[in-house]
Amino acid sequence: MDDIKGLVFLVVNGSFVDGHGIRTTVFLKGCPLQCIWCCNPEGQAFHPELKLTSAKCDGCGKCVAKCRTGAIQIYSGQEDAKVQVDRQLCTNCGECIAACYTGALDCFGKYYTVEELFNVVKKDEQFYRSSGGGVTIGGGEATWQPEFTLQFIKKCKENYIHTALDTCGYVTVPEGIKALEEADLLLFDLKGMDVEQHVKSTGVSNEPILENLKKVDALGKPIIIRLPVIPGYTDSATSLKHTAEFLSRLTSVERVDVMPVHEYGKIKYEQLGKAYKLKVQPIPEQRQEEIVTLLESYGLIAQIGG
Repeated sequence: MDDIKGLVFLVVNGSFVDGHGIRTTVFLKGCPLQCIWCCNPEGQAFHPELKLTSAKCDGCGKCVAKCRTGAIQIYSGQEDAKVQVDRQLCTNCGECIAACYTGALDCFGKYYTVEELFNVVKKDEQFYRSSGGGVTIGGGEATWQPEFTLQFIKKCKENYIHTALDTCGYVTVPEGIKALEEADLLLFDLKGMDVEQHVKSTGVSNEPILENLKKVDALGKPIIIRLPVIPGYTDSATSLKHTAEFLSRLTSVERVDVMPVHEYGKIKYEQLGKAYKLKVQPIPEQRQEEIVTLLESYGLIAQIGG
């Protein structure tokens, strides 16, 4: 187990979402989906990535000399000089980061052994005990680092720490399925029932996702469904009705969390040098309540957010 390493891009302490009670949420890098509305673009790639926060850059240029590929250059903007990164040339080696004293350059992604990561999360153990919380593993898609995720979940459970696994459901290897089976709680994203629309929205078919959801439902393990509601992609009356019908036939769904579209991840696209393609309007509160009412009409417990 000491040889297994996981690539983590964020650890959030003191979370009141991502499961019950006070939690520590660990985000692992790498995801097979490319959702148009993804709010964690730094979780998509399976390798560390250079993070550039232009607002912190003072244009000193010390990072330029450290770049072996010529990917980093200084350009003069309308107000002052800033660094820019040619992502085609950048190898994400990280050599430039040590030269940046302002923190404008950083890295999305750090490797941990199971023991190292456990030592991070166990610091909040008293809060888990007092609140009925625990550790949540998300991403990205944690089951695409299957061996690490499985061993980390087991390590937490050996120490009587509740575990939740946040998954898109697109799990393709036996170790990934075992991780789903091992977790105490599953937070399962469901992004529409129509196969063609799902491929357009996420880049993959939803068929293995729905099959996996039925498999874990049969285990009797508590499941919280996360339902992203994205105008023009997942919010049609037909799609929501079919989703409610499907979920109503399951037996282990404890709750459905309606997740309205937001732009919280927009800044991270800029930090990665990526274009933010989603252009939609916020969903009115009345429409959000209507969706909750629809789900409740099928015998489901539903709420906005989660």
